[in-house]
Amino acid sequence: MTTSPIGDDEPPITLSAPRELLNAYLDHYRAVVLRKLDGMAEADLRTSRLPSGWTPLELVRHLAYVERRWFQWGFAAEPVPEPWGDSAPGTERWHVPDDASVGSVLDFYRAQCARSREVAAAADLGDRARVGGRFATPEDAPTLGWICFHVLQEYARHAGHLDVARELADGATGE
Repeated sequence: MTTSPIGDDEPPITLSAPRELLNAYLDHYRAVVLRKLDGMAEADLRTSRLPSGWTPLELVRHLAYVERRWFQWGFAAEPVPEPWGDSAPGTERWHVPDDASVGSVLDFYRAQCARSREVAAAADLGDRARVGGRFATPEDAPTLGWICFHVLQEYARHAGHLDVARELADGATGE
């Protein structure tokens, strides 16, 4: 396997097929998020050090719902309970219920990522999202490729946010 000049864990530089690149980079960033949280004390996972107020655990729960909203409810039009369940009731602020354990949030995240992989594997990048879930009309329905790129940029942004949160929490830097 030929590694990236940026790091051994990044997808190989020999990948050229768009589907392989998208899948590899989505999985790369999914793993980056988990690595950023690995070793953090529970108090640090549940504490915000940022003016906006979000916590690392809230961010990973948000990403689980991003996966759910875009791949399951969005692309596959599967009925999902509370597609916006990452927000506190009556607000747009990310939220983790007080009774949710760190393990349950991480398990939910992993399950949503696994389901997203299944949904994406069953379609072509040029396929349009089904209507009846997130999208009401065929004109509103993006392609799977568009959804993958959208989710990828969401991960890239939030991985950077987690870099800052982790450094502020315990001084750890890097991937």
